Amino acid sequence: MAAVPIPKFRPIIENVATPQTAGSGEFDSKKHLNFSPPSEVVMMKDLGYADDCGVSPVAVSQPFPLFSKEAIRRMRSEIMKPEVLDKCTYRSNIAASQLRGYAPKYAPFTYDAWSNPDTLSIISKIAGVDLVPQFDYEIGHINFSVKSDEETNAEIGMINKQKEFFADDEGIAGCPWEDDKPVVGWHNDSYPFVCVLMLSDCTNMVGGETALRTGTGGIIKVRGPQMGCAVVLQGRYITHQALRALGAKERITSVTSFRPKSALLRDDTELRTVRPISDLSRLYYDFAEYRLENLEERTRVRLKELRERRRAGKKIDTVALKKWMTEQLAFLEHTNGEIVEEDKVMTGYIDEIPDEPVEETDERPTKRARAE
Repeated sequence: MAAVPIPKFRPIIENVATPQTAGSGEFDSKKHLNFSPPSEVVMMKDLGYADDCGVSPVAVSQPFPLFSKEAIRRMRSEIMKPEVLDKCTYRSNIAASQLRGYAPKYAPFTYDAWSNPDTLSIISKIAGVDLVPQFDYEIGHINFSVKSDEETNAEIGMINKQKEFFADDEGIAGCPWEDDKPVVGWHNDSYPFVCVLMLSDCTNMVGGETALRTGTGGIIKVRGPQMGCAVVLQGRYITHQALRALGAKERITSVTSFRPKSALLRDDTELRTVRPISDLSRLYYDFAEYRLENLEERTRVRLKELRERRRAGKKIDTVALKKWMTEQLAFLEHTNGEIVEEDKVMTGYIDEIPDEPVEETDERPTKRARAE
C-alpha cells in the first residue's frame, strides 16, 4: 500500500552529550534514580470514567522526578547516535518525527533503566497495578519537536509580551499564552499504561501539556514534566494529545509502554497506533511472544485448578470451563487480528480521532494522596 515518506530528519539540537561527556557504566538505581512521589494522582472516576474502565482505577499522575541528570544525559547520548537516527526514525500523519525500536541494541543504558526492578516498582506503585514493559520494542519511544533559533526567539518574544498582561498561572490548566496546537494529535494508546519522560531542558518552555478528554466530554490539561521528570498515564482508555511547547528549541520526550505483570488480568492491547510506524517483523515477534506466554500461563493456572478439583472429588464446573475457553478463543482471535499482513499495512498512516479545539472545561480532578 502507499506509504507516508520517511523523513530525512536530523534534530536541531546543540550540546548533545557524547558517550565520553555523558558518563559510562551500567544503570545503577541508587545512582541514576532521583524519585520523589507525584503531588497528585488523578483517578479514573475523577475524570468521569468507571473504576473498572481500564486495568487500574488510576488515570494519570502529576509530573514527578524520576531519573538523575546523568541518567538523562546517558539516554540523550544513546538516541543521538548516528545509527539510531539512520535506522530507527519514523514519522506518521499525527507525529512529525519519532525514534522506535532502538533498545537494547543501540541503547543498553536506556533498556536497563526501564527494566530495572526499582524503576518498575515506582511506576507500578503510581499506576496502582504491577506493571512490566510492554515488550522490548516499546522501550523508550522518542517524540521529537525541534525548531530553528529564529522560531524559538520569536516565541520567547511573544511569551514575554504576553507576560506583561497575564499573571503566572499555577493551576493545572497552564498559561493563557500557551499554544493549543498538538505535537501528537488526539489518540488512544495501543497499550494500557505509558510513562512519559522529559529529556529536554524546559527552562524557557511554556505549554507542552497533555490534554485529556474526560468521560463526560470535557477536556482537562496536565502540565508537562521538567527534564528528568515523568508522568504516568493510562493512555489506552483515555483519549489524549500532546500539545506543542513554546519558547524552547527542542522538546524530546521518551515514552515507555507498560502492561499488567499478571497474565490473568484484562489485556486490551492492540497495535493500531504502532503498526504503521514499526519494523513489523520485530513488532510481531514481540507481540506474539508475550501473548502466547500469557496464554500459556493462563492455561497452566486453569489446568492446575482442574487437577486440584478432580483430586478433591468435586464435579467438573462445565459452565466455568466453557466460559474460560471462550475467553481464550477471543484472546487468540484478537491476537490474530492484530497481526496484519505486511502488504496491507499503510506505513506512516494512523487513523485519527477527529480534531477539536483544546478548550479546558471547568472540570477539575479531585486530589488524591501521593504514591509513597
